[in-house]
Amino acid sequence: MPASSNTLASIDTPAAIVSLPQMRHNIQRMQDQANALGVRFRPHVKTTKCAQVVQAQGAAGAQGVTVSTLKEAEQFFAQGVQDILYAVGMVPQRLPQVMALRRQGCKLAIITDNAVVAQAIADFGRQHGEAFEVLIEIDTDGHRSGIKPDEDALLQVGQILHQGGMQLAGLLTHAGSSYELHTPEALAALAEQERAGCVYAAERLRAVGLPCTVVSVGSTPTALEAKNLEGVTELRAGVYVFFDLVMHNVGVCTTDEIALTVLTTVIGHQADKGWAIVDAGWMAMSRDRGTAKQQQDFGYGQVCTLDGTPLPGFLMGSANQEQGIISRSTGAPDADIATRLPVGTRLRILPNHACATGAQFPEYQALDEDGTLQTWGRFHGW
Repeated sequence: MPASSNTLASIDTPAAIVSLPQMRHNIQRMQDQANALGVRFRPHVKTTKCAQVVQAQGAAGAQGVTVSTLKEAEQFFAQGVQDILYAVGMVPQRLPQVMALRRQGCKLAIITDNAVVAQAIADFGRQHGEAFEVLIEIDTDGHRSGIKPDEDALLQVGQILHQGGMQLAGLLTHAGSSYELHTPEALAALAEQERAGCVYAAERLRAVGLPCTVVSVGSTPTALEAKNLEGVTELRAGVYVFFDLVMHNVGVCTTDEIALTVLTTVIGHQADKGWAIVDAGWMAMSRDRGTAKQQQDFGYGQVCTLDGTPLPGFLMGSANQEQGIISRSTGAPDADIATRLPVGTRLRILPNHACATGAQFPEYQALDEDGTLQTWGRFHGW
C-alpha cells in the first residue's frame, strides 16, 4: 500500500504506530537466531494479525505461520499462506472448519494433549475420509497445557491418532513460564529444559514405532536465549516482532527495539496532582498490567516524545476507558507538567504487552524512516 500524506503530527489519536526500522530489525534478529541454530522458523502471528507483517517475516526466511484462532487461519490462507499450525488445543466442534480449510488446499495442522480429543479427531477423520495432520502438545515447564514428556498418556494419544489413520506429525511445546524470568542464564536454562523435554518425548514416540517428524519449540525469550536446539526441527515465537515492556523486563530487548507504540494527545491537566490527561485510556493501551509483577512496573506504559524517545520518569500511571493519566513514576506531583506537556502535545506510549495493545486497534499506522505512514489492516475476531 502506498504511503499516505499523513504524518504523526496530523493523524487522529489514539493510533497504533508500528516503527518499520525496529520491526525489520526484530524480524531479522529472530530469523538469524533460527538460522544459526539450524532450525526452520515459524512465526506466531497472533501478535500482529497483519498480512504485511507476515509478508516481511516470510521475506526474511520464515516458513509457514502459527495461529491462535481459525479465523486467523482463514484470513492468512486467503492471503496466500498455505502452511499453518493452529496451536490451540483442538475441540471436536471445530473439526468441520479445519476440514473445510484443508480441502481448499490449506496445509493446516492441529494439536491435542488428551486421549478424548485424539479419539474424536480420529473418528471424525475416518467418517469423512480426512487424515488430519496432528501434533501432540508437550508440557515442558508446567506453564499451561500439554502432556509431560514421561507420561503414559503421550504414547496413548500417539497410538490413537496413528492407528486411527491420522497423520501424527510430531510434537509441540511452549515454555511460557519464560515470561517470569529476567536473566540470560535463567532463560538459557529454561530453553534447554524446553528442548530436552520435547526431544525426549519425541524419542519415546519413535521407540514404540510411532512417527515424529516435527519437534517444535519456542517462546520469544527462550528462542532468543537458546544455545543449542539439537533434535528440534522448528522454532516458534510471536511477540518478538514488536517486543514490549514485559519483554524489556525479561531482558530480551531494549526499549529502543520496541516497534509498537500508541500515539496520543494531551487533552488537559490536573496541575495540583501533577497529571497530564491524554486521549488514550485502557481501550487503547489494553488493561494488561503485565509489568506490575516484574522488577519494574511501567503502569499502563512508558511515555515517549513524538519521535519515540522515552521521557525518563514519566508513565501512564492510570487509565480510564478513553483517558489516560500521565504522571511521574515516583508518584510525586510535577508542578510544571502543564508547561512541560501543554494541551495538544503528542506523545507515544510503549505498551506492556504488544499482543493486547495491538488487539485494541483495527489497523496499524506503519511509520518508515522518512516519516511517511502506511495504513495496514489488522484481523479481528474468532
